Amino acid sequence: MKKSLEGSFLAIGFLLLYGSGFVFTQYGLENASPMAFLALRFFIACMILLFIALYLKSSWPKTVNEFLHICVAGSLTVGTFSIGVFLSISHGVSDSLTALVIALQPIVVTYLAYKFLNEKLDKYAIIGLLTGFIGVCLVLISSLSFSSTEIYGVLFSFVALFGLSFGNLYQKKYCKNMNLFSGGTIQTLSSTILVLPFLAYEDAYINFNGDFIIALVYMSVGVSIGALSLLYIMIEKGAVSKVSSIFYLMPASTIFISWLLFDKSVDMMVIVGIGIIFISILLIMKKAK
Repeated sequence: MKKSLEGSFLAIGFLLLYGSGFVFTQYGLENASPMAFLALRFFIACMILLFIALYLKSSWPKTVNEFLHICVAGSLTVGTFSIGVFLSISHGVSDSLTALVIALQPIVVTYLAYKFLNEKLDKYAIIGLLTGFIGVCLVLISSLSFSSTEIYGVLFSFVALFGLSFGNLYQKKYCKNMNLFSGGTIQTLSSTILVLPFLAYEDAYINFNGDFIIALVYMSVGVSIGALSLLYIMIEKGAVSKVSSIFYLMPASTIFISWLLFDKSVDMMVIVGIGIIFISILLIMKKAK
């Protein structure tokens, strides 16, 4: 019971932090170019994590291989995912539509975990995955508008999807002993380095006003440190396929935060879709007899 309650709090905290990240990304990109915003966000998160790691005297990787594995996992889960999301939203794709693409992650991860990590795929998981996908479509059906200017943005959303999916699996397989703070420092540093070449291909700018600072602080601390730490804890404690099923609730979380902060309307279709998504999560989490 205690373990189940702990898992619920971790999942809720992760959803609120990560789901709101799509909203604050769109908010911040009104005052900065995507890669400039992302590079500054990663650098700030890296410095904060480094300070915490040194203060707590956290353990660091003992071998070069361990260090490289952490870098690769971070470059996928943090770097590639964030680059894809930022470029997607900067190309005019809404935060909700981007979240819809990312919500396909359970299908990708469950299949890959079944193929490469020998995780079991039972009938409840299959039914839950299909039901969850239907729920996601219902939640966002009113916001699907593929104009010609959004095509590239949608492609970048899929780059983010596959970066996150492969990154979660890599994290589970090769970074089981990673310390949250020292490992987070390494991963945000590797992600910062990954972003830097992209700065040459954009007209980089940042308007340091109140709105941008709010978005920057939230993305650096709330998402890069808070949400990702919760994600890694959940990956460490549970099967990757079941942890990834939480991403089906990401569009609902994004819409809720948009409604709460920016007073966006929510119709009955959204409520029905969220209900179906909750049912799918219960099915995926259910253990086969």
